Parts: sequence; structure tokens; C-alpha cells
Amino acid sequence: MRSPQAPGGLELIELADSAAVAEHVAARLLNERRRRPERPLGLATGRTMEPVYDALARQLTLLPVAEGERLRERWLSFNLDEYVGLGRGDCRSFAACMEQQLVLPLGLDPERVRLPDGLAPDPRAEAHRYAAAVAAAGGIGLQVLGLGLNGHVGFNEPPCSPDMACRWVRLCPTTRAANAAAFGGDAASVPEWAITLGLAEILAAESILVVVTGSAKAEVLRRSLEEPPSIDLPASWLQQHPRVKVVADGPALGRS
Repeated sequence: MRSPQAPGGLELIELADSAAVAEHVAARLLNERRRRPERPLGLATGRTMEPVYDALARQLTLLPVAEGERLRERWLSFNLDEYVGLGRGDCRSFAACMEQQLVLPLGLDPERVRLPDGLAPDPRAEAHRYAAAVAAAGGIGLQVLGLGLNGHVGFNEPPCSPDMACRWVRLCPTTRAANAAAFGGDAASVPEWAITLGLAEILAAESILVVVTGSAKAEVLRRSLEEPPSIDLPASWLQQHPRVKVVADGPALGRS
């Protein structure tokens, strides 16, 4: 079910369940790569995105062989963030997650799926380098976002203003607790710092797709759509972007 306009000027697409959300978002990603191969995708990690990448791999296999090969050859994406101190060889890093969930299933060149270098000796310098790489690629075409329980997008933790650019950030305790599953359930083992694209880069994307599933996100999604933009709720700044779609299942919208 599609709502023509959500509060705050965002378009809201309501689907029956998380599986339907995953299929819809995967189709949007494929269509974007086919329509605008010259503009990179902005990608996210996390539990919400895992079924999206599964669906994307299935949908890619249904394309004609030649079209699928062209899509792989032209693929270019930039992930939002990476933990400081973790590299591709660590299964808990986002680079390793993307390798397992996207690069290998889709048969992509790993160099075409880009993330900040979590092992860079100077995280601040790495943040500047990564922002420059995004800009050199022409900026993000379609940016896919999840939604954190405290309203963060990427690792833009509150408080966060819309002009904050790619940087080295300290993660909130709530974020570390939410991400603890990949670290044996121990929030203290989740890295304290990360490199993230900022709201400045996110809001500069041509279009934004926010993916939200599950009842745990219902309240923060409601606030992000309805409350005035605030540094205390980073996702609320998305209301100021002219092309934002929120794709959510019933539980994320407070419906049983």
C-alpha cells in the first residue's frame, strides 16, 4: 500500500512485511543501476539490509545474461560507514559483511564496492579521503539508509546538524548495544569509533530511500516523519530533502 505523502513531505510506501520491503528495495537498486549507471549507489549495512541484498542477488540472476554482465561491470557503490580498527579481514567489519552479502553473491569486483578504510592510521584523514572519493565519482545517485533506534542515519549520532560532513565519530552506547550481536552479544566489544559519511553527503544525494522494518523502529520512525528537524534526531533532517521515499512494513508503522 502506498501513501502519497507522509508527514514532512516524504513519500511513504507501506508494504505487508519485511520480505516485501526487501524485494521492493532490491528492485529499486537494480533499476537505479540500469537507469543511471554513471552515478554511484550509496549503501548501508545492518540486519535490515541483509534480506535486501539476498533479494538483489536473486533478482540479478533473472536478468538476461548480457544485461547482468553490463550491470556488474558498471557497478559502483559507496557504503556509509566502517568501524575504526576493523579491516576487511575481520568478519565483524562492514567491509567483510559487504563481501559476503553483496560482492560474492552478485559476482562484483571488490574495488567497485567501496567503504572507508577502518585500518587507516589517521581516521580523520581517511574521512577526508573518502569524502573526496565520493565527490570525485560525481556524488551519490540513490542513497539507501537504515534508521537507528536513536534516530541516527549512517553513524550520524545525535546531536548532529545537517551540515556535518564525513568524519570520525564516537558511537553512542545505544548504537553499540544495538550492534552487539556481531560481537558475541557484548556491547563493550563493539568499536567505540567509526568513520561515516555525514548528513552533508547524504542530503547531497539525488534521491534517498529509507528502509525501516519491525515494531522496534515504529516510534523513532514516527518522530522522524512528524517532528520538526532537530539535531537531537538526525533522521529528521531528511524532511528537508526533495526526493525521499520511506519504505516500511506494517509493524514499523505501528500496525499489527
